[in-house]
Amino acid sequence: MQPLLKGMTVAVLGGDAREAVLAGRLAALEAKLQVVGLPVEGPNITVCADPARALSGARAAVLPVPGINERGELYSAYPGRPLILTWDLLAVMPAGRPVFTGVARPQLKDMVNRANLHLVELMKMDEVAVLNAIPSAEGAIQLAMEKTSFTIHGCRALVLGYGRTGAVLAQKLQALGARVTVVARDPVQRARAFACGMESAGFAALTGLVRDAGLIFNTVPAMVLEETVLAAADREVLIIDLASAPGGTDFQAAGRLGVQAVLAPGLPGKVAPKTAGEILARVIARLLAEQLMRSPVTDAAEPASG
Repeated sequence: MQPLLKGMTVAVLGGDAREAVLAGRLAALEAKLQVVGLPVEGPNITVCADPARALSGARAAVLPVPGINERGELYSAYPGRPLILTWDLLAVMPAGRPVFTGVARPQLKDMVNRANLHLVELMKMDEVAVLNAIPSAEGAIQLAMEKTSFTIHGCRALVLGYGRTGAVLAQKLQALGARVTVVARDPVQRARAFACGMESAGFAALTGLVRDAGLIFNTVPAMVLEETVLAAADREVLIIDLASAPGGTDFQAAGRLGVQAVLAPGLPGKVAPKTAGEILARVIARLLAEQLMRSPVTDAAEPASG
């Protein structure tokens, strides 16, 4: 059972369907939501015209999972004018209050630091990353089914990296009857994959392995599928790169070689936004409740009007 957040004003700035679900869940826990850039409405939700009004009186801020771009624009999946975030807007919040995002670029880190606030990168938390691996894996498999003319059953599938997402993905591919080989640097990870009935290898063997692969899934945020490796791949192979942009694939080389390669980060928000939003809400609600216990609400600030 989630703790109530009665009396806490939370700003939710931009985002997509995940943040819309998140806003609804926090409002149901009696937090006062001040929202901009999301098509949400209901009890305990005030829709604001701009980030400044949304942040007025807030004791916490929730930014989109992708955060901001190099121009300081908050990510938003919905039409409208750009939402610009600056450090002085954040500075209206009391010192030490949390600013939640998925992964923060250096510019956002600097803003939060200058505003004397506490940055929480949700995608770096094991609690979020482990749960998020499930919709990521399911989305990757859905994408593979849509873009190939063969079944996963019986297909030779390479999974590069055996972290949270790689492990869940390899397990689900194996359950569908794929012949899975895990490629990982860490010998312990390779041993775990082998113990689960999969083949495993180090990256030194990758060039040889791609010759027989029908599907290659990359989860490693480093250039592992470079041109010399891609040149050895079967031209019918499909590469799905799940690593954060720019991924771990040389996409220009893939295009020259006629190898189909797709960069597909952020799949949870695209294929399972309800589940992804509920995962975020569960973790953020717990962290906000802990903050309330440490520092009960004493301000009488009202939600900003639009």
